[in-house]
Amino acid sequence: MGMTEHHIASAFHPHEALARGLLAQLDLAGTDGSHDVSHILRVWRNAAAIAVTEPGCDQELLVAAVILHDCVAVEKNSPLRSQASRVAAARAGEIVGERGFSPERVAALAHAVAAHSFSAAIEPETLEARILQDADRLDAIGAIGIARCFYTGGRMGSGLYHPTDPRATDRPYDDARFALDHFDVKLFKIAEGFRTAAGQAMAEARLRTMRQFVADFLGEIGSEI
Repeated sequence: MGMTEHHIASAFHPHEALARGLLAQLDLAGTDGSHDVSHILRVWRNAAAIAVTEPGCDQELLVAAVILHDCVAVEKNSPLRSQASRVAAARAGEIVGERGFSPERVAALAHAVAAHSFSAAIEPETLEARILQDADRLDAIGAIGIARCFYTGGRMGSGLYHPTDPRATDRPYDDARFALDHFDVKLFKIAEGFRTAAGQAMAEARLRTMRQFVADFLGEIGSEI
């Protein structure tokens, strides 16, 4: 493992050894810049900030869940997208089982990974699952969420917005064709219903960022808000 990988693992102190072993199981050279190692580090930053406000969190389990939550890549436009977190959960369970996690902790890890996904609609039943779900959803909103939205739209070949009806006043939303539609279809909804108090507070700040962005965007293209 090179210097960059060591630096990445150091972000998970005091669980660097676990982090190095799990990161070695991932394809860190993948082509999806919205689900790369930078995404893992941002989710961990969010998770760690939430975890300090939630007594009783299993930090080692949370580290493993964060690193492995997207360990099986499924594109956003794949028909298997709603199953992606379940597939990742199965693979994550195998990985930590091989590292000596007990069957109970393997199951807990798999649940946290499965429940993190918005599209999977799985209720998080443990503290670690609630923290991971909040931490991952925080990365889909706010300034970084805006960047990821348009980045993913570009990868999927969508336009920025509908040229004559950007607010979908007289048409159905279609975020597969227009990136701006994704704010109303999903991103504003993600900002509701966080599972932890700290996560909810962070989400509300990021929601304000997104709403201001959309208002500014519409102003610049000459559209009524």
